[in-house]
Amino acid sequence: MGSFLSLPLSKSHGKLDTVAASNPEACKRLKMSSVYISENSRIIPSLPDEISLQILARMPRFCYMGLKLVSHSWNAAITGAELFQLRKELGTTEEWLYMLTKVEEDKLLWLALDPLTRKWQRLPFMPELIREEESKRGLSRFLMWNVMGSSIKIADVIRGWLGQKDTLERMPFCGCAIGAVDGCLYVLGGLSGSYATRRVWRFDPIVNKWQEVSSMSTGRAFCKTSLLNNKLYVVGGVSKGRGGLTPLQTAEVYDPETDIWADVPSMPFSKAQALPTAFLAELLKPIATGMTSYRGQLCVPQSLYSWPFFVDVGGEIYDPMTDSWADMPAGMGDGWPARQAGTKLSVVVNGQLYALEPSSSLDSGKIKIYDPQEDAWKVCIGRVPVHDFTDSESPYLLAGIFGKLHVITKVTDNEIAVLQADLDMRSSSSSEADITEVWKTIASKNLGAAELVSCQVLNI
Repeated sequence: MGSFLSLPLSKSHGKLDTVAASNPEACKRLKMSSVYISENSRIIPSLPDEISLQILARMPRFCYMGLKLVSHSWNAAITGAELFQLRKELGTTEEWLYMLTKVEEDKLLWLALDPLTRKWQRLPFMPELIREEESKRGLSRFLMWNVMGSSIKIADVIRGWLGQKDTLERMPFCGCAIGAVDGCLYVLGGLSGSYATRRVWRFDPIVNKWQEVSSMSTGRAFCKTSLLNNKLYVVGGVSKGRGGLTPLQTAEVYDPETDIWADVPSMPFSKAQALPTAFLAELLKPIATGMTSYRGQLCVPQSLYSWPFFVDVGGEIYDPMTDSWADMPAGMGDGWPARQAGTKLSVVVNGQLYALEPSSSLDSGKIKIYDPQEDAWKVCIGRVPVHDFTDSESPYLLAGIFGKLHVITKVTDNEIAVLQADLDMRSSSSSEADITEVWKTIASKNLGAAELVSCQVLNI
């Protein structure tokens, strides 16, 4: 079969040998002919491109960065959609962890981890932006460095509601949301000077580039995102104008196939509407503090804020089948673990909803699992070796990789670690021996003084 498939190239070589013996100049012209170029533009000489793609599709993704440098044809193949569609058909896709950190001078740094090889790759910096609402005034360009998780905390947002906006005004861009859909990362919205921006940026790991896509219909910051039915949903957040910050109840959905945003019914915030007095309704600001796609619906825990206090008020669930919102089951909403307002960490792994609940100890925490039958959160891992870094907005993150629960956390001032949980060894005990059996470090990296911001898992 190999000799048969290579026959056209062999004929070309035979013709070249014959011409070369009699006329070297004619041989040179033949080498530049379209037939010769066509034969040598193959990914692997002497093999049809269909077979070459089959070979590349079975190679580890980590090799692709180097293989793109082999030739133009290799680069075109490795950055083409056909190869990655073939990987899906062959079942050779790989899950990588993409992690966003904030480094010195409030700059953002994206890193990608291949859990199998435990090797890290650095992503290109996000592109330079022009302030959307203020560009017409000729203001200078700025870098989109600060996102949700930078040095601004939820407390600073609340101060903004009360008119203490100095911290926000000093931040050129903050409060962006991070999402993932169709194998790409998305950075959405955020505060840009005096406004909340509608802009959305997408990172395509196949071509290793950032690109701006359609903007949201509403400018928003600190909104929550989640993936459902291969569409990216965005809810809540705040808008910002000259009068300060205003909480949003609106929601919208993005379809990556059409690059179109569509409106979703606004969250009712029914618990906020039931406050006993108009004074409390004006004082307490409702906000979505998280969002998770679970059992074909979007679960949005909510809280009410009035600096320096916040009160959890359960949450609401969006059903795409009925295109409507309903109150979240009482046990789910009231018991949703939280470190502080706006940082309710949860992840769905193998259809199970998990959340991390830090304890009062500086080096501990618990993993809880939601039981829909009993409408209750239950401890499934009694101790998580996380540390309390009070200067960090997100000292730990949750992710599901290869069907296993993972916690990403700083283990020292300079090092972050990716910890994998063995749920078969789960225990409510807090002994060091139990921690060693339950948790295994699959990767670590020294990032200096960088802070964790967010993470996403892409299967490509």
